[in-house]
Amino acid sequence: MYEQISHSLLNEILDKLNPDVKKKDLRHFYTRLGANFYAIHSLMHQLYGHRDDFKKQVLQLVETLARGYLQRSEKFKKIDMIREKNYTWFLSQHWVGMALYSDGFAGNLQGLRSKIAYFEELGINLLHVMPILRCPEGASDGGYAVSNFREVDPNIGTLDDLQALSSTLQSRNILLVLDVVMNHSSNEHEWARRARAGEEAYQDYYYVFENREAPDRFEEGMPEVFPETAPGNFTWDEEMGKWVMTVFKNYQWDLNYRNPAVFIEMLDIILFWANQGADIVRLDAVAFLWKKIGTACQNEREAHLILQLMKDCCQVTAPGVLFIAEAIVAPVEVTKYFGEDAVIAKECEIAYNATYMALLWDAVATKNTQLLKQGIRNLPAKLDGATWLNYLRCHDDIGLGFDDGDILLAGYDPKKHRRFLVDYFTGAHGDSSARGMQFGHNNKTGDARISGSLASLVGLEAALEQGDAAAIEKTVQLILLLHSMILSFGGMPLLYYGDEIGTTNFYGYRKDACKANDNRWLHRPTIDWEKAARRNQHGTVEQRIFDALKKMISVRKGIPAFADYNNRELIDVENPHLFVFLRTRRQQSSGTVMVVGNFDASAQSLDLSTLRNRRHAQAGRMKDLYSGEFLSLPEAQLPLAPYQFLWLSEH
Repeated sequence: MYEQISHSLLNEILDKLNPDVKKKDLRHFYTRLGANFYAIHSLMHQLYGHRDDFKKQVLQLVETLARGYLQRSEKFKKIDMIREKNYTWFLSQHWVGMALYSDGFAGNLQGLRSKIAYFEELGINLLHVMPILRCPEGASDGGYAVSNFREVDPNIGTLDDLQALSSTLQSRNILLVLDVVMNHSSNEHEWARRARAGEEAYQDYYYVFENREAPDRFEEGMPEVFPETAPGNFTWDEEMGKWVMTVFKNYQWDLNYRNPAVFIEMLDIILFWANQGADIVRLDAVAFLWKKIGTACQNEREAHLILQLMKDCCQVTAPGVLFIAEAIVAPVEVTKYFGEDAVIAKECEIAYNATYMALLWDAVATKNTQLLKQGIRNLPAKLDGATWLNYLRCHDDIGLGFDDGDILLAGYDPKKHRRFLVDYFTGAHGDSSARGMQFGHNNKTGDARISGSLASLVGLEAALEQGDAAAIEKTVQLILLLHSMILSFGGMPLLYYGDEIGTTNFYGYRKDACKANDNRWLHRPTIDWEKAARRNQHGTVEQRIFDALKKMISVRKGIPAFADYNNRELIDVENPHLFVFLRTRRQQSSGTVMVVGNFDASAQSLDLSTLRNRRHAQAGRMKDLYSGEFLSLPEAQLPLAPYQFLWLSEH
């Protein structure tokens, strides 16, 4: 968009660009900069226009974008141009991901590269390698307390190792996802060290205060993220002689995005990792980016402006790179991280569907889908040009953040129901064989979250210990049911490493003093490759889960209706144990798939006569796309075995 003030400033900036930059071929860069500069200038002005150094900061921003473009390889520039032409490429049903710690999965980056055939065997073509950057030993928060944003942890490998991994993945058409921790740095980062030494310019990189007046006012509205292990949101730094904001851990200092220098530094870091081969950048803790006294310091409007500015800038330098918003917030808030009042994502193209994840676990515990259905009905619609990341487990705990109103509509008391879920998944409930642990208990509110591997939470660990063949069979079927739900729902399914072979809780973390006080390491395993090899032995739990998921992934990729174009319709059914929804092929009347899942441990049936007015549910023959079998439906009854799922097409 042409606008005189921003256009005039852009001409002024281009005249002042570093002569070495101006000599280079910047044809495509200038085209994209011109197209995006009005939005970039407008957002910069909203955030930082009150500053005397505003023009200087905008010049610094443009030079950062230009340097990033010049450092971008021709190979990546070609990918950018291909993705610009097909800008909804990531909505395809072909993408299936896995998240993992490289050291837990294969020792290091070189080991991870040697396991690429394993991902291909399963059908994985998107790999989220959890944080790989340098962190202080013993104060890393699982890789999220970064002491150098451009340096790979030497225990994991080198930048050369990462580039080799990226190159190999690209040659196999596997996308690489890397993390950038947006909200904070380690207190051992150079910026923090210089702040501690008294440099005011770097103290302005953080929220630093001489006394408790401002921190106390902040605390009035701010919740505690880790009330058990890190109560409060501020830490006194003895050497600096000041208070610093530390929302997550006392060794993680919150970055101050009121300072444009911080924004430009973090943008430069994102572009750096894009140029190392990241197809997708996962932006950690984006809900916390803007702090304001009198608020909860989450989901503030300025946080969205920062992300919009990040996206506009990245589209100038590396337009083929996508953003994932790691925003584990209320359903009404999470869709805002795609960008409001738009069709194509203005902020992040992808967001974690934490609500769907938590609702699926609720259905596991209750064997009832009422809350699941209620929560999905009230999940705000997303943009057409954005997608969900659907998952069952991740490196983090399971939060129970569904809406109290939905819990009430499902017939439960919110506080009692959440207590039931924590008791169920920690095995405290008499009807449960789950082996999870309570995490993050808040004595003030009584709230808690849940740690544990998928296999242990569904009861496989207990069933294996007891040698109960029937229980093992049911837990395997439940594992497959849950995966069928994320593979068919709409969005990118993201498996978690170890789940594909039924990996149970990893109790070895207790022997490591750096991890023993954080039971989230319970579900951050070191893969047992002898166990993984049992996937090749017929009849083992590993083989049954791995081969079923392999088949499920393969079938998904061949179902156009599973692409994510807001083409899902929830179907109300009378049976409370069943979850049913439709997926329809884009812009076509044919190709509808009805997904049915039985969340009960006993056989159930779906009365199709109640759906008789729907063309897809006529009594007769239907085909289960997963098994390939044609189903006869006598008297319009669709029988389902315990924990069975069906992907039904019209026939």
